[in-house]
Amino acid sequence: MKKLMQINLTSLSMPDVIIADECHRGYTAKEESKWREVLDHFDAIKIGLTATPAAHTVAYFGEPVFRYGIEKVVREGYLVDYDGIAVHSGVKVKGIFLKEGERIGEIDPETGLETLDNLEDERVFDASQIERDITSPDSNRKIIEEVKKYALMHEERNGRFPKTLIFAVNDLSHVSHSDQIVRICREMFQKGDDFVKKITGTVDRPLQRIREFRNRPKPGIAVTVDMLSTGVDIPSLEFIVFMRPVRSRILFEQMMGRGTRRCDEIGKSHFVVFDCFAGTLLDYFKNVSAFTIDPPIKPTGPIKDIIDDIYQNRNRDYNVRVLVKRLQRISKEMPGEAIDLFSKFIPDGDVKSFAKRLPNLLNDDFIKTMKILKDPGFQDLLVNYPRTKKSFWVAYDTKDEVKSNEMIIEVNGSYKPEDYINSFVHFVKENRDKIDAIKILLDRQSGWSTDSLYELRKTLKRNNFSENNLRKAYHKELADIISIIKHAAKEEPLFTAEERVERAFEKITMKKDYKVEKLRWLELIKNHLIENLTIDKGDFDKIPAFTRIGGWNVANRIFGNQLESLLHTINTEMAAA
Repeated sequence: MKKLMQINLTSLSMPDVIIADECHRGYTAKEESKWREVLDHFDAIKIGLTATPAAHTVAYFGEPVFRYGIEKVVREGYLVDYDGIAVHSGVKVKGIFLKEGERIGEIDPETGLETLDNLEDERVFDASQIERDITSPDSNRKIIEEVKKYALMHEERNGRFPKTLIFAVNDLSHVSHSDQIVRICREMFQKGDDFVKKITGTVDRPLQRIREFRNRPKPGIAVTVDMLSTGVDIPSLEFIVFMRPVRSRILFEQMMGRGTRRCDEIGKSHFVVFDCFAGTLLDYFKNVSAFTIDPPIKPTGPIKDIIDDIYQNRNRDYNVRVLVKRLQRISKEMPGEAIDLFSKFIPDGDVKSFAKRLPNLLNDDFIKTMKILKDPGFQDLLVNYPRTKKSFWVAYDTKDEVKSNEMIIEVNGSYKPEDYINSFVHFVKENRDKIDAIKILLDRQSGWSTDSLYELRKTLKRNNFSENNLRKAYHKELADIISIIKHAAKEEPLFTAEERVERAFEKITMKKDYKVEKLRWLELIKNHLIENLTIDKGDFDKIPAFTRIGGWNVANRIFGNQLESLLHTINTEMAAA
């Protein structure tokens, strides 16, 4: 896009098609104008490609004509799925309540000078202020302890430490959340300073650190804010830890995307997400609508331009609302000395009151109010008003309670595995005589068919039970849905599809001497059943593995025109195995 902007568009020949990759990009008015100038210049078909469609994407390109959803991509083996761990931290979720007399550190963010003191009066910090106005070293340490617990289990089970990416709140001078996490990880994991690295815009040679994280065993843990949230492929990444809140769907999907890459070299089957906000991030972004069709509001400019737009009646109502918000923010940030400065322009220097009354003042006396707003001294003060000097607090005496549990995430919420299983067992037992597909599996296996399987899956999905999550809950990644139903109803063993097919065919082929031609077809049927759990006549003229060697007519002839009866027997044994 930048190269196109640097050349004379009129000199280009007319293309038939323009393909815009990463077409969700372009959030600012300036970027949007670049997009428009290039794309609108050509009378051609425009195709947009993106993994994270945004509002302006739909506003320009229209509704997507093709989607390749994450579930399908994972199912077809191009990416890997994830497990969720909800880390429950009282501090992260509820904030910090400081009692009178508690020991605190007060840090000057500009100099890093820390003053230790005992609190004279109680003070409350809500969850949004954690790591912005106050930190709890105990909370951060206990969260990392939870992550370490899972990392050591992973290392013991798989023989390798899971490459881990931790998203921190900030990397500010003297009060860096990133630096604190790096220190804690180095102390806790005891694998050397090279094993834990910070990768942010403040470090020397960040791109080199990214390459090292991607290609070498060390660092095994990287701490970042947002530098590694997009555009970086690290296939061996297995743990993603959210210690910072995320409010943007697109950003969240990009951050999650870092873990989805396959890594066959290490046999990576999935990645693990640690939601350090009690699972609320995963729960929210599981349910939030994919995107809206409303185009984005243009970002606001300098306060002088906003006032000028109000004066020139350019989108006046909108700009008045923007100015009111700016004034309200100023009133919260300014110290007492600023009141005297503002009193030269507005009554009593009361910015909060002036902001509240501004829409009415403009309606009642537009000229007089605009005279105040357009005064160069007033505009300069709105930009350069004295700021209240902020301190950053360290709550040394605050003790956090941190625990974690695996999450099963469905559209209607998040569950502990045991709760999800209990709910599923209740559902199966409650409906064994009401849902035909369940009744067939449990009581009359001769009715098992492709239609039965389809109805079963549709019914489970409608009741918020996905096969994937059921496997996670039972800790049996390859268990087939037939086993899962039978296990819930009668505590029968959990088999994989391959094990079920072998058990069924032991009965079918017992004491029978099949010739080579039949064995070849039976092998193809077995492979089909491993993937699909049922088979019917129509499959022979649709599935390439069958059609390549003659389809139904050839197969039926080889089995002496008894293939339909054999398929019924196979389906029955599959349900009974």
